[in-house]
Amino acid sequence: MNRSPLFDSPFLLGFEHTRSLVERATKAAAESYPPYNVEDLGDGSLRITLAVAGFAPDQLEVTVEDRQLMVAGRRDGAQARPEDAFLHRGIAARGFIRSFVLADGMVVESATLEHGLLHIDLARPEPERRVVRVPIRAAG
Repeated sequence: MNRSPLFDSPFLLGFEHTRSLVERATKAAAESYPPYNVEDLGDGSLRITLAVAGFAPDQLEVTVEDRQLMVAGRRDGAQARPEDAFLHRGIAARGFIRSFVLADGMVVESATLEHGLLHIDLARPEPERRVVRVPIRAAG
């Protein structure tokens, strides 16, 4: 992957984490299967809907690690029967891993499989307001 000259500026020291987030987001945007929608539900809530027709709930996995939402679909070989003779096979029968980079504070509230669509609801709870009093020491 090409490095962005933006992050190579001597004025942007300590932004390696941001560079890694941009690189992960770029990689995730290049993926095309399965298709998905992202909806704004208001109040900082989002819904990601993936078209996962043919997958059962036990074949899907939703995980969050280091602000990266990963959705994986696993197919076992036992489903393909040798006696099946397709004249046309337009429904994908392969496994997948789809990733999304989450902003700070985003949490996954739920995941629901309904009519071949996997709905993942995300929220950004209001951050807790915290005031920290810093003591002032006298020098000398």
